[in-house]
Parts: sequence; C-alpha cells; structure tokens
Amino acid sequence: MSLRIKFNLILGFAALLGTVVAGFVAYPYLQNNAREEVLDSARIMLESARAVRSYTVSEIRPLLALQQKRQFLSQSVPAYSAHKYVAKLQEKYPEYSYKEAALNPTNPADRALEWEADIINWFRGNDGVKELIGERDTPTGLHMYLSYPIRITDENCLSCHDTPDIAPQTMIETYGPANGFGWKLNEIIGAQIVSVPMQLPLMRATETFYVFMLAIVGIILLIGILLNVLLHVVVIQPVNRVAQNADKVSMGALEAGELDVNGNDEIASLAKSINRMHRSLVNAVKMLDESEA
Repeated sequence: MSLRIKFNLILGFAALLGTVVAGFVAYPYLQNNAREEVLDSARIMLESARAVRSYTVSEIRPLLALQQKRQFLSQSVPAYSAHKYVAKLQEKYPEYSYKEAALNPTNPADRALEWEADIINWFRGNDGVKELIGERDTPTGLHMYLSYPIRITDENCLSCHDTPDIAPQTMIETYGPANGFGWKLNEIIGAQIVSVPMQLPLMRATETFYVFMLAIVGIILLIGILLNVLLHVVVIQPVNRVAQNADKVSMGALEAGELDVNGNDEIASLAKSINRMHRSLVNAVKMLDESEA
C-alpha cells in the first residue's frame, strides 16, 4: 500500500469522523434555535394581547361604563379587544392564533377544545406554575403553543360571573344565563393560549444545516486536495528521487550523480545520507580495484 493511499485513508477517516460529529452538534443546535425563535414570536404575541387587555380595562371600560347600563358593549370586555387585535394580525399571518379558552365561558366561542381543556386542567393541577409550553400536530403542520393561566384575582369580576341574578341584565340579554357563572375567587377558569406555526422556522433550520454540512464537506475536499498536492511535492517526489538513486547505486551504477540537496528537513537529511553512502561505496570499490591491481 502506497504512502499516498495510507495518508488518504487516515485523512478520509478523520474527515468522516469530524463531519459526523459536526452534524450531531449542529443539527440539534439549529433546531433548538428555530424553536427559540418560534417561542419568542409566541411571547411577543401573547404579551401584546395582554397589553391590549390591560389597556381595555384601564382606558376603554371606564369610558363605556354609562352606556353599559343601557346596552352591553363587547368593546368593554378585555378578551374581546384581544381577539380583535389578533384578528387583524391573522389577516397577514392566518396560521397564528390566540384564544382565551375557558371551561365555562360567558361567550360560547371561548369554550375550550379538548386539547385546550387539558392545558387548563394541567394549570389547575400545578398551582403556581405561570406558563406552559408545548408542541402539537395540526392539519397545517407542527405548532408550538404558549399558555398562561387565567385566574380570578379581582372580586369585581364576580359581579358578572358569580350568579345570573346579580349579573348585569344587558350581559344576560346578550349571552343568556346558562354560561360563564359560578366562578370563584382565585380559581383558574381558563388559559390564554397562543399557537404559532413551526414549519417554516424548522425548514429554514434544516436548510441551514444542509448548507453548513455542504460547506464542511467542500472545505474538507479542498483541504484534502491541497494536502495531497503538498504531500506529492514535499514528500513523494523527493522520496522517489532518493529511491531511484539508491536503486541505481545498489545495481552497480556507481557513476550515477549525487542527489541535489535543498533545505534541512528530514528528506534533505535522507538525501545527504544516501550521497555519503554513495561516496563511501565508490571509494571502497576504488580501494578494492587498487589492491587487486
């Protein structure tokens, strides 16, 4: 087996090992970055909805207090404002969703689906936990959801959600007396849930991974070519010249010229040794010829 083949086998094994290790490190890192990107989007969306809710409570509801006595106005409800905000967002990003899901909502449209009810019940069973993050499959692909519990912390909320007989008549006329009652103070009655698609970020992460791996393979191939050229020029060619000269001398061609020696590396040192051996052999043959004469 030639020196070049041995060298390339070792180089190929090292390159393969390095590529595999780089792939195992890079792929989960890029996928995790994609998930963090999706989570950041979900947090921004959820915090925006919470900001709209807060604005509605502090700025809009007081302005509509008088009209509320004559007619129930949905604009005074924080959840309504948050949903309107998200509806505008969904005109451009239809796969993004926000819902204030409840097990017993005033508005039937807010009733929790099965998977949303699981989140609410999880918060009920893990009191004190402020958020839950997860992933779920949907008809449009994988989605990440971020959810916060909705807890009744303000006694004023119970004036609308304790019993139908004390709730505003205008609200009863709008939603009826069957839903959204029986809430208790400090009870978790629902969850704010944001769902954000993951397909595009994960696809981008996968494409980045492929580009990264192709770049590594390309760099390894380029380095391999350069190392092979260097090996040929610096090692194989000089060694071949030394070997050819040594073959000639060993076959009795003492008139063969000495090797040109350039540099002070190991190859040059080998060439000097071959030249000394050549001169010593020539001198020994001359001395033998003279003694026979």
